[in-house]
Amino acid sequence: ARNDVRTKTHLRSARRRRVCLVPRRSHSHRPTSCNMSDDEMEDYGFEYSDDEDDGDDEEADIENQYYNSKALVEAGNHAGALAGFAQVVSMEPEQGEWGFKSLKQIVKLHFSSGAREEMMRSYRTLLSYVKSSVTKNKSEKTINSILNCVGASDDATLLREFYQTTLLTLKEARNDRLWFKTNLKLCKMLFEQKDFTRVSRISAELYAFCQTEHGGVDQKKGTQLLEVYAIEIQVFTETKNNKKLKQLYHKALAVTSAIPHPYILGTIRECGGKMHMADRNFPQAASDFFESFKNYDEAGQPRRVQSLKYMVLANMLMQSDVNPFDAQEARPFRTDPEVVAMTSLVSAYQKNDVTQFELLLKKHESAIMADPFVAEYVNDLLKNIRTQVLIAVIKPYTRVKISFIATELKIDKKDVQDLLVSLILNGKILAKIDQVKDVLETTTTSPSDANAEGAPKDVYQGLEGWANAIQTQLGNHFMQI
Repeated sequence: ARNDVRTKTHLRSARRRRVCLVPRRSHSHRPTSCNMSDDEMEDYGFEYSDDEDDGDDEEADIENQYYNSKALVEAGNHAGALAGFAQVVSMEPEQGEWGFKSLKQIVKLHFSSGAREEMMRSYRTLLSYVKSSVTKNKSEKTINSILNCVGASDDATLLREFYQTTLLTLKEARNDRLWFKTNLKLCKMLFEQKDFTRVSRISAELYAFCQTEHGGVDQKKGTQLLEVYAIEIQVFTETKNNKKLKQLYHKALAVTSAIPHPYILGTIRECGGKMHMADRNFPQAASDFFESFKNYDEAGQPRRVQSLKYMVLANMLMQSDVNPFDAQEARPFRTDPEVVAMTSLVSAYQKNDVTQFELLLKKHESAIMADPFVAEYVNDLLKNIRTQVLIAVIKPYTRVKISFIATELKIDKKDVQDLLVSLILNGKILAKIDQVKDVLETTTTSPSDANAEGAPKDVYQGLEGWANAIQTQLGNHFMQI
């Protein structure tokens, strides 16, 4: 490998050789005029002269040394590679591209070997190149690469020192773009550590960066502003601060001067969906989750499956008969292991098959209940499906034993009574509960029929329902006493 690299380098050096015009004396011609001497009789021709200066040879040697050291990394000889890269840095007469590249490799090698002090020492040396020795694009690409590598560490002390060192240097170098991106990475790390106080403090600095001198929003920095919004929206979602979440969510949707990454839009929409779920606005939640899914899918993010699960959940809670997997974008994910559990629930839910629904919950417990957000709404799903089954069970009867309903639903009598009270108060059934006889008595007139008649007695029936429900609740309390 070393010989191959050296050969390629010398070929490049050879191509840099200059073609020079030099006088060459011709010995085959004689003077043709008495006025011309032998010294004056010259034939001007072309000769190739290898007058390459020593600088080119030195650069070729440095380049060879770099690629030889990189070959040692691939061969697994990390000690030899470290020595080789260190030699590249020392060979350069002044800070340059090869030394910068070598320091990048040294930092990564020290990190992988666990040599934290040596890594930070080499990283500080690398940062000294950022100010003047390399272009902003090269420095940004390299530092981002190192941040992604070191950011995977679980050593909080190392990461804190690493980010502080980076940000200080970038501020001195006035590299605003990389300073902003580094702060965003730091916010994401702190968010994962649930250090929301520091996230908010850094977000305030980032907001200031996105403002004009007069304190207004800089329309040229709309994309950066959306990235800051996305961070804070996640914080408010995690802390369940719905008031601030709503304000920021609508601000984010109002930004029009930005071309953000689909991942950012996916994050904002996902948090918006969760916000609407908390407000029991399930149709809007389903819409936001679907938008989130499409954006994550465009960005190639694994979180698209999670958003798809949430969309299915919202669809079931809004008691929609539309199958969410009929959408062209969602169809390819129908067989995904995480999604299969949700699709089977949809089938049982739409059939009002409470027994099958509960069996599927147990069967796919790891895929469904492991997600805290989904688990939070499972009881609502059960309540909905039990309500539909309960209405179907009591429909043929004017008097029915509560114990019979409990047997059909496979739940306790107390849970049946709670469901019945809810249905009576919401006007979904016209009935009263005889607490003493443990019987539900229904009227022959359905709520829809009563509304169709438009009679004044509808008001009294509603009030009677309230009175019966209150009486039932009081009876429960007295029985417990």
